[in-house]
Amino acid sequence: MSGIKLRIGYDIAARSLSMGLGADVNLKASFSTSLYQPENILQTLNVFRKSGTFTDVVLRAEEQEFPCHRAVLCASSHYFRSMFMGQLRESGQSVVQMNEVSEIALEHLLNFIYEGQVHLQEENVEIIFRAADLLDVPALSQACVDFLEKRVSHLNCLGLIEFANHYSLQPLLEQCQNLLYQDFDIVAKQDEFLELPMEKVVELLNSEKLQVKEEVLVEAALLWVHHQGSQRKAALGKLLESLRLPLLDPVFFTNMLEADELIQDSHDCRKLLQEARLYRTYGREISSERTKPRRQSGWAEVIVVIGGCDKNRISVYSSTEKLDPTSGKWLPSANVPGYKYEFAVCELHNDIYLSGGQLNSSQVWRFMAQLNQWVSVGSLLKGRWRHMMASLCGKLYAVGGFDGRQRLSSVECFSVFENKWKPVAPLLLPVSSAAVASCSGKLYIIGGAVSDDCNTNMVQCYDPVKNQWMYTMSCPFSQRCMNAVSLNGSIYVAGGLMDVLYCYTPKGNSWDKVAELPMKLENCGLTACDGKIYILGGRNEAEAVTDHTWAFDPLTSLLTEEISLTHRLTNHGCVTITQPIYHK
Repeated sequence: MSGIKLRIGYDIAARSLSMGLGADVNLKASFSTSLYQPENILQTLNVFRKSGTFTDVVLRAEEQEFPCHRAVLCASSHYFRSMFMGQLRESGQSVVQMNEVSEIALEHLLNFIYEGQVHLQEENVEIIFRAADLLDVPALSQACVDFLEKRVSHLNCLGLIEFANHYSLQPLLEQCQNLLYQDFDIVAKQDEFLELPMEKVVELLNSEKLQVKEEVLVEAALLWVHHQGSQRKAALGKLLESLRLPLLDPVFFTNMLEADELIQDSHDCRKLLQEARLYRTYGREISSERTKPRRQSGWAEVIVVIGGCDKNRISVYSSTEKLDPTSGKWLPSANVPGYKYEFAVCELHNDIYLSGGQLNSSQVWRFMAQLNQWVSVGSLLKGRWRHMMASLCGKLYAVGGFDGRQRLSSVECFSVFENKWKPVAPLLLPVSSAAVASCSGKLYIIGGAVSDDCNTNMVQCYDPVKNQWMYTMSCPFSQRCMNAVSLNGSIYVAGGLMDVLYCYTPKGNSWDKVAELPMKLENCGLTACDGKIYILGGRNEAEAVTDHTWAFDPLTSLLTEEISLTHRLTNHGCVTITQPIYHK
């Protein structure tokens, strides 16, 4: 390896030597001459050191002894100054043992102290830095750091991150981390990565800062395991647990994971692979840390607000807007064809479906997120509005509603593959303007209107396997114009002119108040995004329409006000999808 020879300014070295001797003299006159070169004195002192001339102390490192001059050592190092000018026992010793410094490092350090020069190479720079750091020679420490900063590469950035972390070298650390985050696909192919212990690999795979696609992380994990397959195959489950397998490209998933022999032989991987398969079929019904995209990968969850109206329903909107909650930015999107009111919306397979609406519409539209385009799909069997729609086990369900004369009990199921709606078992109690959510493989219809003047507190539960409805524990309110959303095995309900966010847990069959809202709301938007429940817009008890947005975090139980809607809005659709986020 080639090295570099650094020379520090001799005027600084000479001045340091003078200061170390404690000189405090007011000069009456000054002069300069080219015949006097301070570096010559330093070089001569180094010659004296090597020959033992006029030396007054010996430094011993390993088995090597280095005769030195106390004055020179004190002039250049705070460590030696404290040792020889203080009350330490070494101040009176003729031989000082340097236990934590190698003889090679000490030789380089003494040459630097005496002559201001050091010959740095990639093989010796770290041990020289450690010696300079321990013995408090900051100029040499900085020379080593400068040397390393110029040689950061994909080959060594992982090791230098550990080094910079240990010594709190922030600029070097940031330089190495930036290279790692931007070019992890290259770093992962280097020997440094392949020789990392499992704990460090897991730490990297869990990082939210790596600016690569999830497929790159999977390739890196498999490369690391196959590097020592027989010893590392037991770590597969731990590594894949850190990866977003449900979000992988289906072709990549089949070719890289389904076909990998070590993965197929791993019992720990089966559950993770099954989760990914179910996610591709059921979509957001399958929820875990692995179904949340890494923002730095270029993907993020966004909230989509669709249509709606103002207070007096004079302005009915066809606009569609997307909110990126992390950046707080609203992004435009393709408008819904025609003006829609009192329709139902839901998400399935990262597309959005909109059905029905006044008056007795049977139209169904699908927003194809990748194309940013609305397309018409199979129509409802019966036109309806004020109905509910949800996805369950990879299919859509349009439930109840109103046809202008009566509340409906009919329920329809849509197959994306057949592009067709089919009737299923009807509701036990016809309702409109109820809340609906799917959770743990079942569909829940909460409350709603049973007539113009009467609401219900009944909760109806649908089992798709049995094609059967049943009543479950009633809710602690009897309201209409509500919305519901499922998150982490619980159902959250807001609206109905309530100023409370309720939570229903099917597993425990229990209801709880989890947050108090700043105002009573109905027909507000409700969706789950990035692990939080978002409440958007709606109308209060004075029929005033709001543009306020709030977020409830189930982990902290905190309700916070977020960026407002672009205009006051009620009776709008509100869902969450995943889409590319482009960094500027």
